[in-house]
Amino acid sequence: MKIDEKYDVIVVGGGHAGCEAALSAARMGSRVLMLNLYLDNTAMMPCNPSIGGPAKGHLVREIDALGGEMAKAADNATHHLRWLNTSKGPAVRTLRAQCDPVKYSNHYRTAILTCPGLEVHQAMVTDLLTEKGKVVGVKIRTGQTFLSKTVIIATGTYLAAKIHIGLTSHKSGPLGMVSSSGLAKSLRKTGLNVGRLRTDTTPRVLADSINWEMLDRQESIKEADSFSHFGEKRVYEGIICGLTRTNKYTHEVMRKYFDRSPLIQGTLDSEGPRYCPSIDDKVIKFPEKDTHPIFLEPINPEGREVYLQNFSTSMCLEAQFESVRTLKGCESAHILRPGYAIEYDFVDPTQLYPWLETKNIANLFLAGQINGTSGYEEAGSQGLMAGINAALRVKGLDPLVLRRDQAYIGVLIDDLVTKGTSEPYRMLTSRCEYRLLLRHDNADARLSPAGKEIGLLRDEEWNILQKRWREMEEEAQRIKNIKIPPTEKINQILRGAASSPLDEGTPAAELLKRPEISWEVFSEITSSTIEKELGERISVSAKYEGYINRQLRQVNKFRRMEMLKFPEDFDFYAVSGLSAEGRQKLLKFMPRTLGQASRISGIPPTDIQLLWVAVENKRRLKGEATDDRDN
Repeated sequence: MKIDEKYDVIVVGGGHAGCEAALSAARMGSRVLMLNLYLDNTAMMPCNPSIGGPAKGHLVREIDALGGEMAKAADNATHHLRWLNTSKGPAVRTLRAQCDPVKYSNHYRTAILTCPGLEVHQAMVTDLLTEKGKVVGVKIRTGQTFLSKTVIIATGTYLAAKIHIGLTSHKSGPLGMVSSSGLAKSLRKTGLNVGRLRTDTTPRVLADSINWEMLDRQESIKEADSFSHFGEKRVYEGIICGLTRTNKYTHEVMRKYFDRSPLIQGTLDSEGPRYCPSIDDKVIKFPEKDTHPIFLEPINPEGREVYLQNFSTSMCLEAQFESVRTLKGCESAHILRPGYAIEYDFVDPTQLYPWLETKNIANLFLAGQINGTSGYEEAGSQGLMAGINAALRVKGLDPLVLRRDQAYIGVLIDDLVTKGTSEPYRMLTSRCEYRLLLRHDNADARLSPAGKEIGLLRDEEWNILQKRWREMEEEAQRIKNIKIPPTEKINQILRGAASSPLDEGTPAAELLKRPEISWEVFSEITSSTIEKELGERISVSAKYEGYINRQLRQVNKFRRMEMLKFPEDFDFYAVSGLSAEGRQKLLKFMPRTLGQASRISGIPPTDIQLLWVAVENKRRLKGEATDDRDN
């Protein structure tokens, strides 16, 4: 590292977003400098040491399909693995892994320290350097400056961070780390609209102080599996998670200490997460509920530390100790680390383009919790896309923007830049309109060609995928050519699966469409030898063919709107008949396409029709081809 040299990309922050940003940009050929506040805490897990879950697991698979690192880090650190939402169908089922945070962090740390083209330096960034509306570098606390063609800010929850435990508070980052105040001030000086958000974490309890025999056991799945498309599938055994519940005594203890609650007393001046509220927030907002599930999840076998999932809190220490000990199995529990609330600065994400560059400062990209999101997976997704687009900017190429019908990552970023957020944004399956197309199992088919095209996905990984795709194609073709005879053996298998026996020879493809016929049963009937994961993908395509085709028709209509771009000189003031609120919102957000305009809150469908007509008229006047298809 030479201070007087100019980099292609500078990444500020070494969390999940920062790591994915730095790795992706460097792997695409950029010269990258990562400035990490704490090198030893690279990709730290200050909250729940888990990866995946509903919608979040989809994000991890998508990161992996594009050539990112998160899935590999998770697989390397996993000690407990479960499938979630299996009863709700293939569209929403996904993996969730309990990870050893030390192994997870070490994986990322090794990746960034051994990545060609990526230099790492431990330092606190205090200032952004700009010239003529462009970012040109950063300044660190010791006074040195580093120059770069692009800068990515991925600071997580460290900006002007403040910890709350009861009515006491102090400046601090997660888990007692230092708060970054200088950069927070610098960002506000740029003219960016900066706000405050809050997230909470749970007490950590000594494993040996828990009576595990009194808890409901949650074991890891018995089949070998993995997040990564390219990693070795393994069976994870030995770590047992436990389930307990709050009760009326738990809630009574919490209420007893409400006079010392920052949530009740109003000392918190920021919004917390709606879809992952603290336990004291649940007691306040849902007084009719007598109980809430609490999952006891060991962080690692060596540290003897247990995370109380669903028990995040900012209550005072006395309340935490007393309330935890009202839980079944936790009567003698010892808290190693208290729960706390952390407040921090974030930037209104509507100030970003869909490729995560700020609108008012060229070449400045933002990724992760600074954009108002919550969660490692959401952060990693943004970091990956920011790194990709910074590298593409350096090369003079167009940015990569994933569509809502293409990836959960596309939904995430589109929601942020189009709708913004006033609370920590969490990815949910309900936010995705095309869930059946954006499944956990097909992320490679959706995104890996793009990863290969931009130079992020390695050749050996691409070859693995091509081999699997060929196997699936060959097996699908084989199935089309098979006719199943009505033998007693086959009918016995069908009856065992609660399926009607055959009276005559039946095409295998028709049999596969039966909802009760699993791939396991089907493969026994057809003597299939293809990998189970690939076979299940074939099965899903067959069973849901009608629904998939319907969603594809919806996507075609959606893409028409997305492809209709507003000309550079388009004047929203000149469009007659727009509602006052609609015009105000359009001028504020300045959408780039008609599709993006349609998703802005407060813009009615009538305004969208008027905009469509106005754009087409403008194109006619310029002699461009127009879209005369019915809309």
